[in-house]
Amino acid sequence: MIVDSTLLETLFTGANLFVLPFWTLMVLVPNTKLTRWVMGSYLPYAALAGLYLFLFITSFNNVEGIEALSDPNLKLPDLAALFANPHVTATGWVHYLVFDLFVGRWIYWQGQESGVFTRHSLALCLFAGPLGLLSHLLTDAVWKRFAKGNVSEASVEGA
Repeated sequence: MIVDSTLLETLFTGANLFVLPFWTLMVLVPNTKLTRWVMGSYLPYAALAGLYLFLFITSFNNVEGIEALSDPNLKLPDLAALFANPHVTATGWVHYLVFDLFVGRWIYWQGQESGVFTRHSLALCLFAGPLGLLSHLLTDAVWKRFAKGNVSEASVEGA
């Protein structure tokens, strides 16, 4: 199947918009029933993974040199040239969206269970996934070190 540039742009824009409600709920209203219910589902990740699968499979028909990804001698300039193709870039971007949101969900649930403040880590995870994860791991370590017996009180206020 050939994916034309209009469809590719629509899928790219749709994927970007699709993740925003989940991030909004986790960052702005983390302690509501709605957020807990929505973030308890794996359906958003399945939908994004399905889109990724579609883009991945169709990239074999749409991109010359996609087999370069399996080359054990792949060089950085070769990878950069491959990502210059919009289809490959869209596929890679959806990959980021799926995993950043999944890590964000994990951070969210960690905060819900332990009372660790997560909003800053979630915001970072939205814009720079690994930095959000690092922020959460550091926050969690500091929280465990200094919160001691106050965790149950803070979980109502801080997450």
